[in-house]
Amino acid sequence: MDWGTELWDQYDIIEKHTQSGLELVEKYVKFVKERTEIEQNYAKQLRNLSKKYNPKRSSKDEPECRLSSNQSFLDILNEMNDYAGQRELIAENLMMNVCIDLTKYLQELKQERKMYLMEAKKAQQCLESTYKQLDSSKKRFEREWREAERAAQYAEKTDQDINATKADVEKAKQQAHMRAHIAEECKNDYASQLQKYNKEQNQFYFNDMPLIFNKLQDLDERRVQKLAQGYILFSDTEKHVMPIIGKCLEGITKAGNNVNEKNDSMVVIEQNKSGFERPGDVEFEDYSQGINRASSDSSLGTPKGPMDLLGKNKSKNFWLFSKRSKPPVTEDFAHLPPEQRRKRLQQKLEEICKELQKEVDQSEALGKMKDVYEKNPQMGDPASLASQISQTSQNIERLRGELSKYETWLAEAGGRGDTLRYKAHSFNNNGAHDVHSPDGAHSDESTPDPSQAIYAEFDDDFEDEELTAPIGKCTAMYNFPGASEGTISMQEGEVLAVVEEDKGDGWTRVRRNNGDEGYIPTSYVTITLNK
Repeated sequence: MDWGTELWDQYDIIEKHTQSGLELVEKYVKFVKERTEIEQNYAKQLRNLSKKYNPKRSSKDEPECRLSSNQSFLDILNEMNDYAGQRELIAENLMMNVCIDLTKYLQELKQERKMYLMEAKKAQQCLESTYKQLDSSKKRFEREWREAERAAQYAEKTDQDINATKADVEKAKQQAHMRAHIAEECKNDYASQLQKYNKEQNQFYFNDMPLIFNKLQDLDERRVQKLAQGYILFSDTEKHVMPIIGKCLEGITKAGNNVNEKNDSMVVIEQNKSGFERPGDVEFEDYSQGINRASSDSSLGTPKGPMDLLGKNKSKNFWLFSKRSKPPVTEDFAHLPPEQRRKRLQQKLEEICKELQKEVDQSEALGKMKDVYEKNPQMGDPASLASQISQTSQNIERLRGELSKYETWLAEAGGRGDTLRYKAHSFNNNGAHDVHSPDGAHSDESTPDPSQAIYAEFDDDFEDEELTAPIGKCTAMYNFPGASEGTISMQEGEVLAVVEEDKGDGWTRVRRNNGDEGYIPTSYVTITLNK
């Protein structure tokens, strides 16, 4: 069933219905747009909430952050932030796939509907114009026919009048004949216009308007179908992110399951254990024997009893680490209890060792670069590295001094004296090589041959370590003599295996098929790493 057949006479109803359908699309677009605003505001509030309760960067180093309950709470905040991102994605997809798409489609439908309605009005106007011509022709025929009848009656009356001359009779007959002829022409014109109108009316009601109504029906059905897709997208847009939202919620559940109350208790113990012995029994002081009472108060750092231990003694602060008598912070952490002091000193030593290792690596890289510049002046001026070498040497000396100082304090605190191992080679201001022991003390002997000391560590590494698997290959773009110890020569076009990437010092460690290994300038080769 179609509109052109069933609703051939319901133009006004069809016009109103199609307009109502377009208004429904506009209403749905507005509804979805408001939904996106709700999602965006919801996501924004979730992000602000996560940010509000997320500790600042400085607070993340606090001891409490090591507790599983605190860490799980941070995980929940992160998951909520990701959850907020999914709500933003819902809003974005609804806006793009529903609001914008439907709005664009709606404009197309409006233009199409307007065109069909204009076609209908044009056909209606054409039919009305034909009808006016028909009506005009009909009225003219009616008027001329009456005139012809009157002329015929006058001619007959004149012919019967005895007083009328022959000329008057002849004239009246000619007039009647002329009027009859004109009336006949008007009759034929009226018949022609009637035929034309009936044909156009038939075309209008059986072809033109049904075709337009069917086009409007197709437009309306497409509008309904597109709107239905928009309805489904409203749900599918959220369904699409449900798996990720589910993972966020699973992450929150996992964060809850990751809370370990026993481990948190152990962390509290580890972070706060003082290392002090429990206070011993309080001795009886016999005043009757004249015992000097003052001698019993000789130890300020030892708790005198349960009241002092719990911090409830308000008159005298015998307990050294109570909140009411907190000592000033010192560099050697002597203000901390023994156990906490050892941990802080050990932590500080590890930080110094890492920083020292970084400076030593930098010193070695500068030394290798200076050696290459001296042997290959076209690559650079060795003197340009003097300031960097000097600064690096000063940093190494400063860090070794701090290392020695903290090792001494750690030994005093009863901790282990050994620290992280680091390479013992560095460069002085003149590019010569100094030898230091791993604990930071200077040796008395200097190395006479710089070339033996500069790359000695590489030879040791090659002898002690097993052959590592290649991580890629490289092709030499230029010749390299490899004159310095620890380097390896290569010829242009030679292919070598890469066993260690450039660490930022401009050198790459490679190996030949015969097992020879060494360093080459990274800029001399094109490198392809294994995926």
